[in-house]
Amino acid sequence: MQESYEEKLNMLQNRDIKELVIEKNEFIAFRSILVLREDFKHFSGNAKQGGQVIYTYLDTPRS
Repeated sequence: MQESYEEKLNMLQNRDIKELVIEKNEFIAFRSILVLREDFKHFSGNAKQGGQVIYTYLDTPRS
């Protein structure tokens, strides 16, 4: 699954996909991969009711 998350993050970074939806049960495993990336601050997560998080990629890193 780790490789799959990396692939999905690369697709989001390259704008192959517009957003990435992570379900509640995947969040911990996904985030452990996300925080290791050099461009971590370019990813923005928007939490939805029920635990789903929708990630987008920002041109400018968040502060």
